[in-house]
Order: sequence, then structure tokens, then C-alpha cells
Amino acid sequence: MHTKLSQPSRDPLQRRIGVAGGVLLGLGSMVGTGVFVGIAVAGGVAGPAVLLSIALAAIVAACNAASSAQLAAAHPVSGGTYEYGYRFIGPAAGFMAGWMFLIAKSASAATAALAFSAYVLAPLGAFVHEGATPALLVGVALLLVAVVTAIVARGIRPTTGVNAVIVTLTVTALAVFVGVAAASFTPARLAPFFDPEPSLAPLRATTYAAALVFVAFTGYGRVATLGEEIRDPQRNIPRAVAATVAIVTLIYLAVTAAAIATIGTQELATVARAGGAPLEQAAFAVGGAPLQLAVAVAAIGATFGVLLNLLLGLSRVVLAMGRRGDVPRRLARVGASGPVRAVVTVGVLVGGLVLLGDVRTTWSFSAVAVLLYYALTNVAALRLPAALRRYPRWISAVGLVGCVSLGAAIDRSVLVPAAIAGIVGLAWFVTATYVRSTGSGG
Repeated sequence: MHTKLSQPSRDPLQRRIGVAGGVLLGLGSMVGTGVFVGIAVAGGVAGPAVLLSIALAAIVAACNAASSAQLAAAHPVSGGTYEYGYRFIGPAAGFMAGWMFLIAKSASAATAALAFSAYVLAPLGAFVHEGATPALLVGVALLLVAVVTAIVARGIRPTTGVNAVIVTLTVTALAVFVGVAAASFTPARLAPFFDPEPSLAPLRATTYAAALVFVAFTGYGRVATLGEEIRDPQRNIPRAVAATVAIVTLIYLAVTAAAIATIGTQELATVARAGGAPLEQAAFAVGGAPLQLAVAVAAIGATFGVLLNLLLGLSRVVLAMGRRGDVPRRLARVGASGPVRAVVTVGVLVGGLVLLGDVRTTWSFSAVAVLLYYALTNVAALRLPAALRRYPRWISAVGLVGCVSLGAAIDRSVLVPAAIAGIVGLAWFVTATYVRSTGSGG
């Protein structure tokens, strides 16, 4: 029945990215806010068992990655699950995937901007015991959003070049931190291993923390959302996605173990709750001011890179939604530098979320929306025709169950506003569909 759907008009994007570029884009999206802030927030929920949470999140992410990769290879266009939902499930599912992606990744982008601000201000002594003044924290974050929006609006080539430099410097600094921390490893800080929040049972806490960590793992989706700009997508997308997930899992486990062994999960969580720079504090404890500065610089670069990659991916989803008329069609226009109008629109949206000024709120909200998005990804993968399938169906089934299970563990206070956002999205979809059917809109 999907053959009856009208296909959106397209201004073509150029295929400029290979496997290495795809991996770097994925790493730039994944080795950033999660490692510098997310593991501290998750560690406060699960204690040292956050190491198990990372492994659990990686398993679910790997299944989701397989679903995303085969969908992107079979249908290599910009938009990710927004397009896959339309093609393999139905219009409402496709729209909700796009809507949840915009919500989830805009919240993640706002978190990255706020984390960047925290790591910039901390070495400058701008933090008092309670953290930086909200106006200063938000002001620096808003300035960053404006700068990154301008970079992404210039086009894909300068964006990938900046990203490659950032990823190289970040991974190098993290490797130094892990190496120094290994020399003074304190196993006692890993006990008791199951040390969750008092209100949570160990299993619930571990699963909840996995849901929070999972947000960081979903950066591999940037490769899928850029499907029209990947060379030889049937071969290169699955390779880039698989490599990205494997590399990031090793990085997260190593850095988390090093951070826990130096100052412990509770101290990491305390610093994160205060709006500070948790990994920087761990680096200072084990390596003094030189290592602290190196980690701060890496965090600044990494969160900058995450925001850059998120704005890039978000703009491509807005582009795809504009092509179908789910958002104003003028946002689908592609100029010499790419979809500039979509990029600017996304920048304004992220800037609005930055005004919340709280990384815990933006990170948790992102977790709910992104889990729904990838649940729909797995449903779409289950609907793939046998001729287009690259992996067994059970992998997508495990990914679907994993997304639902992790989502169920998230605090109910976060689920309610997420449900409201979903209802608003459905209302928008029904209205837009009616306008198109009556010929009232352009």
C-alpha cells in the first residue's frame, strides 16, 4: 500500500562521504556529551554497576544499529527512520519517528551546548559551590549554538573536516586519561558494585542507567540520516555503523572504569548535578592540573563536535519532513551549501531548549524520545522484504524489546512530558494531513 504514497520532490545532495568519514561522523556524535556528562549522571543512578549498564546499552544499540544499517542500505535517503517509517510502516509511524527524532536530538544538542559551557567555565573559576550562574552558563551555550549553526550552514565538506580534527584530539586525550588512571587504579571504589539510588532496586537502577547511557550510543544514526551523502551506501553504511558502535563501546567502558576508580560514582554524580565538569575533576584527582587541562580541552572539543553532528543530522530530518510537507516545504530547499533554511531552523530550536539550563532535564527527556524513535526503527526493519534483509529478523526483534524495556525503566516524571510531546506531534500530523488533502497548504 506504500506505493500509493506521494514521493517528495527532491533537490539532490552530493555523495561525498566514505567509510572513514562515516565512522568519524558517528564517533563525533557519540564520544562527547555522554562520556563527559552522561556517564556521571548514569553512575549516580546505578553506582559502579553503570559498567553493566554500558554493556546493556551497547547490546541494544548494536541490534538497533543493524536495523538502521540495513534500512539505510536498502533505502539510502536523508531522513533516517522518518523515511523508513513512511516506506515500510505507514505515514503516521514515519511522521512520529521524525517528530521524536527532532525532540530527542534537539534535547541532546542542548545538553551538548550546556556541557560545553560547563567545561569552558570550570577552568576559568566561574563555578561556585552550587555551579555557574545560570545566565552565564546559558549565555555561553547559546553563543556556541550560533557558531555551530553557521559552520553547518556552510555545507557538508567543512563540517566533516572540523569533525575529523575534533575526534582525533578527543580520543587521544581520553586515552591519556585512561592510561594515567590505570597506574593508580583503586579497586575499592568499585565496591559495593550494586550501589543504586536509595529509591531504586539494583535491577531497575541498572536498566534505568542503561537507558540514559543509550542516548550517547545513538550517534551512529548520523550515518543513516546522511544516507544521500554516503558513497556506495549499500556497502559503506553497514560497515561504518558496525565499526562506530564497537569502537565507542570500548571507549566508554575504559573511561567509565577509570573515572569510577579515581573519584567514585557518587562524586561524579554530585559534580554533574551541580552543573560542573565531572570527568575534569576525575582527571585532576589522578593527574593534577596538566591532565585536568587536557581533559577540559578534549571535552570542549568533543561537545562542540557532538553539537555540530547533531545539527547536521537534525537538519537532514527537517529536510526530509519538508519534502513531504510535514513541516513547511520551504525548509526542504537545498542551495549550493545544502539545506541552509533547515539548518537555521534547527539552530533556533536547539537554542530554545538551551534556555532550560539543566543538563539532567534535557538528557533524560532525550532518552525517552530516542528510545521510541529506535523502537520504530526496529519495527520498520522487521517489515523489510526478505530480498533487502542483511541480518536475521531476531536481531531487530531483540532491539525492539530492548528499547521498550529500557524505556519502561525511566522515571515516570520524564515519561509524562514525553507523552504530551507525542500527542502534540500527532495533532500536528493530523492537521497537516488534512491541509494537504484539501489543497489548502503549499
